Amino acid sequence: MSSIFDIIGPVMIGPSSSHTAGAARLGKMALSIFHERPASVTMTLYGSFAKTYRGHGTNRALVAGLLGMDADDARIRESLEIAQQENFQYTFIGSEVDAGHPNTVRFNMYGKDGKHMSVTGSSLGGGRVAVTNIDGIDVDITGEEHQIIAFHTDQPGVIAGVTHILGLAGINISSMRVFRKRKGSEAVMLISTDSDVDEMALQQIKEVAGISSVMYFEPLE
Repeated sequence: MSSIFDIIGPVMIGPSSSHTAGAARLGKMALSIFHERPASVTMTLYGSFAKTYRGHGTNRALVAGLLGMDADDARIRESLEIAQQENFQYTFIGSEVDAGHPNTVRFNMYGKDGKHMSVTGSSLGGGRVAVTNIDGIDVDITGEEHQIIAFHTDQPGVIAGVTHILGLAGINISSMRVFRKRKGSEAVMLISTDSDVDEMALQQIKEVAGISSVMYFEPLE
């Protein structure tokens, strides 16, 4: 049964958009970053997410996002039932650890071929969200812009190679940040652009020496 705080109709009803619309967007961002429907997901909830996720519909919203639903999808109220029908495996774990923000979730996603990825994000209010960590590397992804996420080795020439490709493609960079665990180790390049990035440019970026993987997503609705 659904409580009055669940998602009703085409809009999300609840005590705050953080627990519903934001949660759905976080789930969809995690799905986009994983780049495929995971076979199973363990979601560790922190702060108010951990305390109220059932009553406020956060559990349904998170699962809905992982199933690819938008924040205003009327099916969100049945997302748990849909997940069961589609054999989508998920687990919720409540944590008392202080994650730095009261509405935080960590997705541990597992693919059928053994692929694993950890994505942590927070719902900031008003439907705004931020992914703050991918596989132990701190990032800052809001889902509000065209963004390229390039995982690479921290070495000379990688950033220049990527920006050169975008320049030749006529794609303007609005902002760019690089996150790394330590000098010379794993790093993530987060590039926001003013326009769409075509498949040819993305393929060329993947071929830059030092790049291990590239993902791209457009602004969430």
